[in-house]
Amino acid sequence: MTKTTFSDQRTDPYDPPEQHLRLQTEQPVAELDWPSRGGAVWAVTKLEDVRAMLANTRFSSDRANPAHPAHLAYSPDTHAGQIIAMDPPEHSVQRGRIMGEFTVKKVAAMRPRVEEIVADTIDAMLASGSGGDLVTLLSLPVPSMVIADMLGVPYEDHEFFQNSTATFTEPTADLEERAAASTAIRDYIATLVDDRIENPGDDILSRQLAAGAPRDEAIGLGFLLLIAGHETTSNMISLAVMTLLDRPELLQQLRDDPKLVPGAVEELLRYFTIAEVGGMRLALDDLEVHGVTIPSGSVVYALANTANRDPDVFPDPHRIDFTRGARNHVAFGFGPHQCLGQNVARLELEIVLDALIRRVPTLRLAVPVSELRFKTLGNYGLYELPVEW
Repeated sequence: MTKTTFSDQRTDPYDPPEQHLRLQTEQPVAELDWPSRGGAVWAVTKLEDVRAMLANTRFSSDRANPAHPAHLAYSPDTHAGQIIAMDPPEHSVQRGRIMGEFTVKKVAAMRPRVEEIVADTIDAMLASGSGGDLVTLLSLPVPSMVIADMLGVPYEDHEFFQNSTATFTEPTADLEERAAASTAIRDYIATLVDDRIENPGDDILSRQLAAGAPRDEAIGLGFLLLIAGHETTSNMISLAVMTLLDRPELLQQLRDDPKLVPGAVEELLRYFTIAEVGGMRLALDDLEVHGVTIPSGSVVYALANTANRDPDVFPDPHRIDFTRGARNHVAFGFGPHQCLGQNVARLELEIVLDALIRRVPTLRLAVPVSELRFKTLGNYGLYELPVEW
């Protein structure tokens, strides 16, 4: 029987691909053909099933396994510290070493510094004129400066790591370009780690080394945090601002009651689900999901974008409701690989939205949403967001 080909084509920038939503209704666990990802894959689309799958380590993340779909990107030299690409017990040891950096209490203590970063960035944006690209002016600089602070990365190097990360995460970049960007970022982090070995500071890399992390693990972890720490949050800031400016009734709700901002952040995280494909796994056994047996050796994708629009969990899921109070979404994944930096992302989004609403009341889109270019298949986001004020 001919399999349906996986599609990432959206007809509406506010909604997941129609095919993904249709699968959730008609075939919640489906085998598809995805030629660019090596052939047959399984897609899981309901929230309960996605959570169960991501919590089950028999759906493996270990890219050292030659059967894993991402094995070609695996290198023993770079494996250490890449906690998204390993299973317990190796994963548990390395994740346990870094967990303390991202607790609610630790992140809450960062608020004054993040508020300062956001205020300074908006000052610079307003001083630059009466319009421009919000991605360049705000969405990318804020998370870049925050993660630079956390890792002890000199901010004067931000153009290097922003550009290198953009290339590394760009789905349309060819393999050579991505490999070159990856090598450049790793070499840069290695230089930082070597310096921290000789001159420890008040930063994550120094504390990881002090806690016993080997040099290679610190480099791999720094690489991962640098990339994950600003690309996803930057995309989410851009999409959130786009939505508020495109749908003035939502913006007015936040102007009338700023206490709704945290709820708005949570709802927009659910609604957009930046990591559309929330997990790529290898089935190590015959495993049952939603009454369907997925054979051992299968490649399985958790479609977080449809899981977060599951009508069985989120009533009227395609409507944005800042009072929904739904924090049981999987925008940050689930299970042992749930995003370490989710509290940092929430903090940045809350502070950015609150500050923009208060300080730039004339902010508006410079072009219709229909003219914007969106990133797809990977991390959903915007290439540019032209605005005026």
